[in-house]
Amino acid sequence: MYIEKIQSPVDLKGLDIDALKVVADETRAAVLNRVSKHGGHVGPNLGFVEATVALHYVFNAPEDKFVFDVSHQCYPHKVLTGRAAGFLGDVEDMNAISGYSSPAESPVYDNFEVGHTSTSISLATGLQKARDIKGTKENIIAIIGDGSLSGGEAFEGLDEASELGTGIIIVVNDNEMSIAENHGGIYKNLRALRESNGECNHNWFKAWGFEYKYLEEGNDIQKLIELFKTVKDTDKPTVVHIHTEKGHGFQPAIDNKEAWHWGMPFNITDGSRPASLHYESYEELFSNWMLKEMKSDKSLIAVTAGTPAAGGFSPKKRQEAGIQHIDMGIAEEQACAMSSGMAKGGLRPVWTVYSTFIQRTYDQIAQDLCINSNPAVINVMWGGTGTMNDITHICLFDIPMLCSIPGLIYLAPTTCEEYFAMLSWAVKQDKKPIAIRVPSNGVHHTSELVESEFSFTPKYKVAHKGSEVAIIAAGSFYQKAENVLMLLATKGINATLINPRYLNEVDATTLDSLKASHKLVVTLEDGCKDGGFGERIASYYGTSDMKVLVGGVKKDLYDRFDLNQLLSDNRLLDEQIVEDIIKIIK
Repeated sequence: MYIEKIQSPVDLKGLDIDALKVVADETRAAVLNRVSKHGGHVGPNLGFVEATVALHYVFNAPEDKFVFDVSHQCYPHKVLTGRAAGFLGDVEDMNAISGYSSPAESPVYDNFEVGHTSTSISLATGLQKARDIKGTKENIIAIIGDGSLSGGEAFEGLDEASELGTGIIIVVNDNEMSIAENHGGIYKNLRALRESNGECNHNWFKAWGFEYKYLEEGNDIQKLIELFKTVKDTDKPTVVHIHTEKGHGFQPAIDNKEAWHWGMPFNITDGSRPASLHYESYEELFSNWMLKEMKSDKSLIAVTAGTPAAGGFSPKKRQEAGIQHIDMGIAEEQACAMSSGMAKGGLRPVWTVYSTFIQRTYDQIAQDLCINSNPAVINVMWGGTGTMNDITHICLFDIPMLCSIPGLIYLAPTTCEEYFAMLSWAVKQDKKPIAIRVPSNGVHHTSELVESEFSFTPKYKVAHKGSEVAIIAAGSFYQKAENVLMLLATKGINATLINPRYLNEVDATTLDSLKASHKLVVTLEDGCKDGGFGERIASYYGTSDMKVLVGGVKKDLYDRFDLNQLLSDNRLLDEQIVEDIIKIIK
């Protein structure tokens, strides 16, 4: 095999075209080996194999700088830059290699930690400016998929690259797909460019001031090499638009591009995955609820920003929803602002977004939504420790972020029934924007009566009244608190258990009522405790005699953490919480 011997792109330089085609085949096989055993991004990586081989053959990394957007197409790059063991070895070897561009893993060949989208051009313009100031001559190459072009930062990067006016190469990997289908006006021009072999009169990139080159055969190594040679060492802002096939070389990924964007391990022979037991998910429950409600309420709108799966909206369900489902591509800022506008216009939008991606639109939530008090609803999915764990995708910061914004009510349901009660109330009320942190620890049911009306001022729910110790546990950590309560009972401590429901403000009445019969309040939240819900309660009790133990995860940038170890390190295992409580009160 060639790739076992390739330690750097230099090893490609002496190979002829036939040998490079073998390298591409071996690289694709290595990518498939990894994703079939380890899981990961399948389709986008398979489609960019030939382009990666050609780029590394023509350019001279690490002197020439590659910046990958969102990193969904960086696996072949890793294979060719000394990390083939992470694709050819066993699962332990694979675990050592991130699924994203990472200087911590390869400071020589990976220039940035990149996992969110639409960032590559902006990052590359920084390298472009640095090169121009220093007077060096390296090529700066930004690689961006067509789906990522819908994000606002990509527009800003293009704007600045054109303004700088010096050499930068932007490779637009056009596979006609985002995670799902593309959405946005820019895709009309991309389609026209494809259909005209890059010759149509209206060229979006030329209008920005870029030199422009198009290649229809984006999976042809020889033609890619010829094309990249024509732009190497350019002194002008240049767009190289290549048409590739998402999933190229693996038929299941070609036939169902959305399903094979990312996936768990599978049978490499036929693409089948092990049969799994069906279990309830909030994604499926939410989309079913929305579709049912949409039939009687035409103002109810499901909103997504490039990730319709976050709300369980499969292609079939998107079709069923029709105009009552809107996906604006990978553009969270647009999703938030448009939701605000829809609410102002009398619609009832529910924007569903993963916790890690809501960070991309803080200003729009604060300015476009909350200052205007428009009653849009935000479903925050996967917030907490037990979901995504790559450094670029950790979901620990939504509570501190959203709770810092005045005018936003952030609710934390603890059960399925409570969630849908909150959701139903949120879409019917017309006073304020409401965010709901959908539980991320599985679907838990309750037979207890759940309130159907909520308030615009916080009111905690006392689930069990005891004395001496009160545990206030939000959302996904409520079941953990129930376990702690039972463990304390075995030690003769009858603790109070409180479901706060509201994360954004404290319920002063309930907190004050604890002072007479309690000496310790324990808060538990499934996320970053710095600036979070528990610290707000600790601040409220600051001048009193009440002791407060704030339970949550210490602020840090964690990468591919082990969940049990993370909980242990932060004293969040049930037994540790009990130990700490006893230590304080005894």
